[in-house]
Amino acid sequence: MYKRIRDLREDKDLNQTYIAKMLCMSQTGYSKYETGENDLPTRVLIKLADFYDVSVDYILERTNNPLVNY
Repeated sequence: MYKRIRDLREDKDLNQTYIAKMLCMSQTGYSKYETGENDLPTRVLIKLADFYDVSVDYILERTNNPLVNY
């Protein structure tokens, strides 16, 4: 999951500071999610899924299909 959120960010050519601001947190705090030092809280997981327009299951690596199923 940690590699996947990093890959999603890098695919959009965004830096950690940008994502951290979007999540109203510090860059250091966000960095710990990408390295796996801290687990993603549910609210952050949902915000990232919405931001990248992918499913939560995709971020959690339960599927390789990034599409959100409604």
